Amino acid sequence: MFYSFGGFIPVADPTSFVHPQACVTGNVIIGRNVYIGPGAALRGDWGAIIIKDGCNIQENCTIHMFPGLTVLLEEGAHIGHGAIIHGAHIGRNSLVGMNSVLMDHVQLGAECIVGALSFIKEDERFESRSLIVGNPARKIRDVTDEMIQWKTEGTKLYQQLPDEMKKHWKICEPLAVPEKDRPLQDKTYESWKSGSGKRQEAKGKRNSRL
Repeated sequence: MFYSFGGFIPVADPTSFVHPQACVTGNVIIGRNVYIGPGAALRGDWGAIIIKDGCNIQENCTIHMFPGLTVLLEEGAHIGHGAIIHGAHIGRNSLVGMNSVLMDHVQLGAECIVGALSFIKEDERFESRSLIVGNPARKIRDVTDEMIQWKTEGTKLYQQLPDEMKKHWKICEPLAVPEKDRPLQDKTYESWKSGSGKRQEAKGKRNSRL
């Protein structure tokens, strides 16, 4: 759902998909081909939130800020389930792992990867291609070409998802029993796992979680 606040009405490009069970309030600008999942809360009351093209904000994420700050997600930023972005700047094509917390004034350079359950304290800055883990989080090494390829391929699935949701998503009633010969997953994702996704999956999961 979208809500105005303090004279600000959220902006969402028509190519993006914002789940109706997400909550987007106030001074929020959402670019092209963005996916925002159910349970996500983007609260632009004390400052602005700018989500650039190709980002995804997954289920139960929270985006907010200290008064007067702007949260900025650069192109292709990938925010995993349950993460909290509070007044931070996320660099282009970076990944924030599930249930991580990034505090006010944090700045990530381009193509950083933050491991799941990490806590990045206020004012921390990381250069591009940093692999960041822990509580408190620290850089442990550089992100490799293989890791960023894995991240980029995974994000492409989310960049395709807004269009797929608009074509195939609808409210329904559950079945009492599954259909006969029901497949385990959609063929689209089977083909992805057999290609570049499969090659990178094992290496990527050791360092981060989508």
